[in-house]
Amino acid sequence: MTHEEKRIYLIKSLLAEQPQYANMEIPKTAAKQKQLLRSLFNVRKPKEATAQFLSVQDEYLQEVLYEKGITDINSLTPNAEGLYLWKGDITTLRCDAIVNAANSQMLGCFCPCHGCIDNAIHTFAGVQLRFACNELMKQQGFLEPIGKAKITPAFNLPSKYVLHTVGPIVQGHLLKSDCELLASCYRSCLELAEKSGIKSIAFCCISTGEFHFPNDKAANIAVQTVRDYLKQTNSKMKVIFNVFKDTDDNIYQKLLR
Repeated sequence: MTHEEKRIYLIKSLLAEQPQYANMEIPKTAAKQKQLLRSLFNVRKPKEATAQFLSVQDEYLQEVLYEKGITDINSLTPNAEGLYLWKGDITTLRCDAIVNAANSQMLGCFCPCHGCIDNAIHTFAGVQLRFACNELMKQQGFLEPIGKAKITPAFNLPSKYVLHTVGPIVQGHLLKSDCELLASCYRSCLELAEKSGIKSIAFCCISTGEFHFPNDKAANIAVQTVRDYLKQTNSKMKVIFNVFKDTDDNIYQKLLR
């Protein structure tokens, strides 16, 4: 199958899973087809898929990744010993693990084509990621607490693993407890990464954006928590602070000088 034929196959397969979409027409343009496919990935409930579907999906997502291009941690220059700042799409970063800013259900973002990192990671990892997260949550039996961490394979992402952590949601004034919980997110991820043999980890800007944590204070907590952990444990883990906006890039540039 060509790349376009794979996309059409995936769209038809996902539409067939949901009777309410049985009469939906597939758009003619590639851009609208991609939008529809992402939307269908986003709203799909966590469940197993056929071997044929996964084979086509994995080939398709690997081709998408190749088109976007992969950035390897070995191509980056550290800003300080063991600490890196990288501006870009975290779903294209090759390191041992990337961190996902998850919600308490830990199942990814169900809002079609939403701009959050949770949506992007689940979209380009493939449907296996939501299923894996659902299995973890069924075993746990309750919503994921703020400040903890879970680990899954990264499936179709260039990293090996995804660490999922739920950050605090800031409502009104920033509280001391918010800061403590955000620090716990970073510390929990680092501890779990170390336990899992991970040598390099990339953190997104946890709790900023949709969760309204002030960017400058979040960055300060992130850098200080990571530095404290590396110093206290003598860890040689490489840590990447991944940013997507110029605002965050400028903040981290100053903190890492």
